[in-house]
Amino acid sequence: MIAITYLFVLIISYLLGSLSCSVLLSKNLLGSDVREHGSGNAGATNMARVFGMVPGVLTLLGDMLKALVAMWIGKTLLGDNGLALSGIACMLGHCLPVFHNFKGGKGVSVGAAIALAIDWRVFLVLLLVFLAAVLLSKKVSVGSLCAASSILIACLLFRASTASLILAAFAMLVVIAQHRENIKRLRNGTEADFKAAKSE
Repeated sequence: MIAITYLFVLIISYLLGSLSCSVLLSKNLLGSDVREHGSGNAGATNMARVFGMVPGVLTLLGDMLKALVAMWIGKTLLGDNGLALSGIACMLGHCLPVFHNFKGGKGVSVGAAIALAIDWRVFLVLLLVFLAAVLLSKKVSVGSLCAASSILIACLLFRASTASLILAAFAMLVVIAQHRENIKRLRNGTEADFKAAKSE
């Protein structure tokens, strides 16, 4: 029975992660798939660049919500282990969504939700790190990388459980790996500053 519960949490969390808010919003309400514009990424930043801040923020909140729901299910059914499993599965679904040809986001919004689910103080640390890095660099990618690199330290600081530490380490590695092209551009000095489109 416990194996079935683990399998259920794994599958439902992956499917929830595969619901790409940017793709759903852009195709159904804005008339064009966001992945065909800008960086080609299905995340909140590209939504803001292409369609404006309102769609970008809605994408961020929607992607965080799906992850929080997935982790609530996992935590409710299986405790800390379920939280970790559901967070990992949701992150994989977000980055490799089965509903959208496995072309998804970079995991930042789900990573933020993971931090919030682990401990609101961890989330607050990451938010402050993100905002400071973006303000100083004017690049969302720098903020995302700095925040991702901080999650494990913040979890250790606030004495998160072993399962949560594993989840945090996974989220950190995925977000950094998903930003490998941004890292190359940062090294070459070709990474663009963030500028949102004007919402119509």
